[in-house]
Amino acid sequence: MRKHRVHHAPLESTITLSHFESDHLRVLRVVIGDKVSVFDGAGLEATGIIESLEPLIRLRLGEVNAVNREPPHAVTLCIALLKSDKLADVVRGATELGVACVQLLVTDHSDAREIGAQKLERLRRVANEAAKQCGRNVIPSVLEPVRIRDLGAVQRGLVAHPRSSVLLRDAVTWNSPISVATGPEGGFSDAE
Repeated sequence: MRKHRVHHAPLESTITLSHFESDHLRVLRVVIGDKVSVFDGAGLEATGIIESLEPLIRLRLGEVNAVNREPPHAVTLCIALLKSDKLADVVRGATELGVACVQLLVTDHSDAREIGAQKLERLRRVANEAAKQCGRNVIPSVLEPVRIRDLGAVQRGLVAHPRSSVLLRDAVTWNSPISVATGPEGGFSDAE
């Protein structure tokens, strides 16, 4: 049987889970004595044993270990704001694929021009949940939107362009950190 995973930071000898994580485990019908995998979102994990269920679940943690399941070099995904809930799908997929950071972009052709604090927090929760489900120990950052001109210097970057004849697999050697930018449905403007 698969061990349930929860996120909590920092990892101390005894921890009390948040309402959200406690409710999640209760839905899964855990009982006192069950083992749970706990990760801190920064690369550490431990096995916890449930000591109490009420009012919030309390765990006694075993040895804390550094576990690296990350790609050898960080990938930053710079993505234009999308309408409806498409960004949540992108953040979920990017997290599952190992992206280290999602930088939201406001572009000339973006359908959306801003994002509220609640939606940004929801995207961060999506990254947390996706990391939990796919076994990552590091939760990627989801950064507030900026205009492309405000991105700053990028050491190595690629821009996804619908009319490009170069394939990603031919352009990337994966020997250093990389940023990949993708625009809205209308693509980036010429100025961008």
